Amino acid sequence: MHSVLTLLGDLVSIASVNPMGQPVDTEIHLEHRVTDYLEDRLRKLGVKYRRIEISPGRDNLLAWYDAPNSKVRVLLDAHQDTVPVETMIIPPFKANTEAGKMYGRGSCDVKSGVASMLTAFERLVHERPANSCNVLIAFTVDEEYTHTGSSALSEMEHGCDLGIIAEPTQMQLVVSHKGAVRWKIKASGRACHSSTPHLGDNAIYRMGRVLALLGEHACQLAGSTPDPLLGPPSLSVGRITGGQSVNIVPDACSIEIDRRLIPGETVEGAMGMVHEFLKTKLSPNDFEKIAFGEPWVKMPALRNDTATAFLDKLQSGLVGPDGKKPGIGGVPYGTDAGPLAQMGLPCVVFGPGNIAQAHTEDEWIEMDQVVDASERYFHLLANWH
Repeated sequence: MHSVLTLLGDLVSIASVNPMGQPVDTEIHLEHRVTDYLEDRLRKLGVKYRRIEISPGRDNLLAWYDAPNSKVRVLLDAHQDTVPVETMIIPPFKANTEAGKMYGRGSCDVKSGVASMLTAFERLVHERPANSCNVLIAFTVDEEYTHTGSSALSEMEHGCDLGIIAEPTQMQLVVSHKGAVRWKIKASGRACHSSTPHLGDNAIYRMGRVLALLGEHACQLAGSTPDPLLGPPSLSVGRITGGQSVNIVPDACSIEIDRRLIPGETVEGAMGMVHEFLKTKLSPNDFEKIAFGEPWVKMPALRNDTATAFLDKLQSGLVGPDGKKPGIGGVPYGTDAGPLAQMGLPCVVFGPGNIAQAHTEDEWIEMDQVVDASERYFHLLANWH
């Protein structure tokens, strides 16, 4: 088995589940076990590295390769965390292989990117090609929930000229992606015995009126002016909670909103649109009894012009085994490129795997793509000049 696949199998077998705001299960949650494994590998490689705590049990891990004859530094970024595993129908932490595929949580998103970037980095260190560029490789935390790792990295003096972010892009160059803002709306009411509901004020009924209006607003967004690569912005309500018991008129109800941003939109602007729409459509009494929470996700969109100056080099350096250059496009999901590009670093997204397999009940990746990605990353970085 190719060394990149052995590494990927090791990583899949190490749990690094993002708790996504839920209580922490010490057996599987947080990234520290994967960080320990990667740190040991970097220590044995003999390179300069830093482990930076972002929050307890969650550390960014950075390492540097200094090229013989280059002033250019490229950032390789891949996140260590995975989504939860409760709905999986396969063993999540066993890297089983069958028919050219490797299964397990993170096999596609995005431990394949970690493995392919790290093996390319290790090869640079061992071979030191004369025409290579300088490289900073970063393994970030908390990408799947609040991107605290990439946000911290974006605020560092990293000295990089270009960022390449590993995500499942089917080996296509992604130059643009949507951003996201997520927040709660809470509706309040007055509790009473359910046998006399007229004496209370049902918060769930109030939220029902809010939900109907949000559906209207979502339809308006779907029909708005689209981004050329990404389409229109979108809004979805993904979670609702409320009530204490079936025989109590509920005095509180809350929903969680996912609003996807296209380039040019801001977090404040998107939330403001929702606020004004509800203010216009709801009765004054209903509007007075709803409240917006602070957003816990504020992922910027990636504009399609941030890395224009590097596209020719990237397409030539990341050419496939068939001699074809990777295509250029956009994706509807967010990545670490959002916070990094917002702070001025030109970024693209490129990696093995298909996003259709990410986060699934039987997550898998084609092993040939992981090997191919490692080779392409190395070819690009080793022949920069």
